[in-house]
Amino acid sequence: MDLQTAELKVNELKSLLNQYGYEYYVLDKPTVPDAEYDRLLQELLEIEANFPELKTPDSPSVRVGGKVLDLFEKVEHRTPMLSLGNAFNEQDLKDFDRRIRQAVGDDFTYVCELKIDGLAVSLRYENGLFTQGATRGDGTIGEDITANLKTIKSIPLRLRESATLEVRGEAYMPKSSFEALNKAKAERGEELAANPRNAAAGSLRQLDPKIAASRNLDVFLYGIGGGNEVDAASHSEGLDYLDHLGFKTNKERRKCPSINEVIEYVNSWVDKRPNLPYEIDGIVIKVDSYEHQSKLGTTAKSPRWAIAYKFPAEEVVTTLLDIELSVGRTGVVTPTAILKPVKVAGTTVQRASLHNEDLIREKDIKIGDQVVVKKAGDIIPEVVNVLLDQRTGDERDFQMPTHCPECESELVRFEGEVALRCINPKCPAQIREGLIHFVSRDAMNIDGLGEKVISQLFSEKLISDVADIYKLTYDQLIALERMGEKSVTNLLKAIEASKANSLEKLLFGLGIRHVGAKAAKTLAQSFDTMDKLASATKEDLIGINEIGDKMADSIVAFFEQAEAEALLKELTEAGVNMLYKGAKPVSVEESDSIFAGKTVVLTGKLEQLSRNEAKEKIEALGGNVSGSVSKKTHLVIAGEDAGSKLTKAEELGIEVWDEEKLLVELNK
Repeated sequence: MDLQTAELKVNELKSLLNQYGYEYYVLDKPTVPDAEYDRLLQELLEIEANFPELKTPDSPSVRVGGKVLDLFEKVEHRTPMLSLGNAFNEQDLKDFDRRIRQAVGDDFTYVCELKIDGLAVSLRYENGLFTQGATRGDGTIGEDITANLKTIKSIPLRLRESATLEVRGEAYMPKSSFEALNKAKAERGEELAANPRNAAAGSLRQLDPKIAASRNLDVFLYGIGGGNEVDAASHSEGLDYLDHLGFKTNKERRKCPSINEVIEYVNSWVDKRPNLPYEIDGIVIKVDSYEHQSKLGTTAKSPRWAIAYKFPAEEVVTTLLDIELSVGRTGVVTPTAILKPVKVAGTTVQRASLHNEDLIREKDIKIGDQVVVKKAGDIIPEVVNVLLDQRTGDERDFQMPTHCPECESELVRFEGEVALRCINPKCPAQIREGLIHFVSRDAMNIDGLGEKVISQLFSEKLISDVADIYKLTYDQLIALERMGEKSVTNLLKAIEASKANSLEKLLFGLGIRHVGAKAAKTLAQSFDTMDKLASATKEDLIGINEIGDKMADSIVAFFEQAEAEALLKELTEAGVNMLYKGAKPVSVEESDSIFAGKTVVLTGKLEQLSRNEAKEKIEALGGNVSGSVSKKTHLVIAGEDAGSKLTKAEELGIEVWDEEKLLVELNK
């Protein structure tokens, strides 16, 4: 085949494949068998391999995944990708409607759309050709994931018109793709993906596009970025224009002339939601007219003309098969419900915490009961209540044990506490959980040394205290199941790197009772070295702000133990840092920062900083970071997916910043 013949054939194949792909992935109306599509694609790949100069950016062959990337470049959105305020009930929707009417009058229409549970993306087209795709990021700066987005077959590589525009949408993993992914992971003995949303996000952030291609993702486009010249006067007309260009939009949308019709639409999807082939977590309601949208404007984080109704936590009924006990690092014995597997909010649930004996008594929970289960915040499974009228008489009462299920030591209940506790310091469960805590992110943050590996090392008697972690060798680790050469090398590097952590990380990791991450930071800042802290008296400790009698007693008792002294000596000899490396906090009087003396709340996901990094920087400038919004809050920093805290801040008239504004002020 000569070049001219090859070019004609390539153009013919591209035209056919693009048409068949649009019919299959966008219209969901395939006109040829899968085998025919695959045959044509293989023919195209072979011709392009022989004539590389004929391969173009819009060729269907790019969807199989290109070369592995080194990293994701940052991308600045031409117009910010704002997040939405939330509504949780009918009254919230009516309040939203009242605010709209006060601003634009009564002559307007809403558009309701399904809120796809995926990853927000932005797509740029130049003269009809797909040139760049990015994540939402912090709303202003995202990551360039063009190579991975090209593997999504419902994203057109070339539009039906030579339009130049930026469009927004939600990339997601269909339920069928999610099930196939987890089936493959189970067969390989890998940890299963938690839910389709996380799986989609993880797939699009793979540096190897072939991995993204194998995950069979999909997308719905839901809007046109601001600043684009399009022949549309409303959001609904804009969506019709996207359809015309060849994009895939969600056809379940509806125009609603009143809030009552909006509420009717919302309620109709509460029951229909499980029947969809993809996950949704709510309904998005938008004012249709672009003119009205412009008049309503935006807050720092959200458009005033749109709101997201969040579905109430899904509740399902299942059987409580048993109650299992676990012992935590502080010796607390926690009962856990073992459930007949059931799907809740997109994932299979088999366990739910019962917290303590009092809760079991209060809810009258028996083994064998039919129970209502939901996910608190769509994340943590919990038993809501028992269906008493479905009892058969075969149910069994549960009795908390009198002795530890791990070491058989007698359990105690301290005055004023509801928990039963094992106080044996040599209890294997407490030691194992203490090791897991030591390597966790907020403590020594040793990547690759997770719960499963720690349990494996502990059961093989390779570690019995935290100092043993720093004595692990290559030969010991390589002999473990599922530990390859690369994993072992990376783990040893992570262990070595953790030696340089600042003192507060080590203090928190030691698991001294009542000493959380914040108190560990305060202690490290106040004493500078482990030696000074170890020799501090109770009076020295309670003289520090935030350190009370109970915590001071616990700290003194810890350092008085010969075992603690020996452990710290071993860690020092292993090269673990015992000094505070962070910045000293600045008093309100000393600081000229805008944060000095201010109470700040962080909410949502930050992209440039971790939540802890932002907290440390604000506190170093004299600010106080709180976990809840109140009238005493001065400032709220809202990241991606900010929820009820942002809503409350706006209701109270509290100043709200995005991450970009925070970074500007921190760097002054």
